[in-house]
Amino acid sequence: MSETTHDGSVAVTTPPSPDEGLTAAQLAAKYGLTVSGARPSLVEYVRQLWGRRHFILAFSQAKLTAQYSQAKLGQLWQVATPLLNALVYYLIFGLILDAGRGMPRDVYIPFLVTGVFVFTFTQSSVMAGVRAISGNLGLVRALHFPRASLPISFALQQLQQLLFSMIVLFAVALAFGSYPDPSWLLIVPVLVLQFLFNTGLALVVARMGAKTPDLAQLMPFVMRTWMYASGVMFSIPIMLQDKPAWIADVLQWNPAALYMDLMRFALIDGYGSQNLPPHVWAVALGWAVLVAVGGFVYFWKAEERYGRG
Repeated sequence: MSETTHDGSVAVTTPPSPDEGLTAAQLAAKYGLTVSGARPSLVEYVRQLWGRRHFILAFSQAKLTAQYSQAKLGQLWQVATPLLNALVYYLIFGLILDAGRGMPRDVYIPFLVTGVFVFTFTQSSVMAGVRAISGNLGLVRALHFPRASLPISFALQQLQQLLFSMIVLFAVALAFGSYPDPSWLLIVPVLVLQFLFNTGLALVVARMGAKTPDLAQLMPFVMRTWMYASGVMFSIPIMLQDKPAWIADVLQWNPAALYMDLMRFALIDGYGSQNLPPHVWAVALGWAVLVAVGGFVYFWKAEERYGRG
């Protein structure tokens, strides 16, 4: 645009910008711009995770292989560690403190070993999950991918480790007179439910650990308390039979105790349904769905904040 001045010269003026007066949000919408690293919708987030399924599996397998790469016995420690823990607990709780009272020896030993292996699955998933983001900041900051891939991958790693350890668990059950029967098929739904529960819990602590890295130092004490309250080394109804009934009920309904007891029921011949609380499968399913879905949504809500600051 131009106009003639009083002395005959031509002055050029800048035309008004078509973007003048628009807010930043309006400008972004006009030119199709989006916030870098913005949280996608929940449906889109699930779709992205499914697209990374091969990465999740490969990452979990790589972590599992590298876990004991510096040890001479290598992957055997996957079995040896919980087995040695079970031996220590048997010496202390089984022989010295008589925690197996009310159960014959051929039931108590597989009872104890099963409890240690199954609780270790949850414990390891939580301990790995709490460091899933804070311990992999280089990966989180360098690459764009759904961050839930990391805690899910760590939970999957622990499932693979448990499946490897199940060989020893089966051997212990056989050695003490529990032979394969149709009840062993229940092991599959128990593992599926516990894996869903563990994954949801790993997602929860992953978000908490990303904001508060010191949580990783506190978590071992939390897990140890949970272990003693879940009947890993003793039968909750027998041990607390002289205490108010509500105490035993609360401890039996806690998810770690439920999944251990369901696995014991499936695997051990002498561990019958009378040892299980009522509606145990419905409650176990409820815990799995509640924690898996709730944990996933809770983690997703902070997606854009992981790796920043």
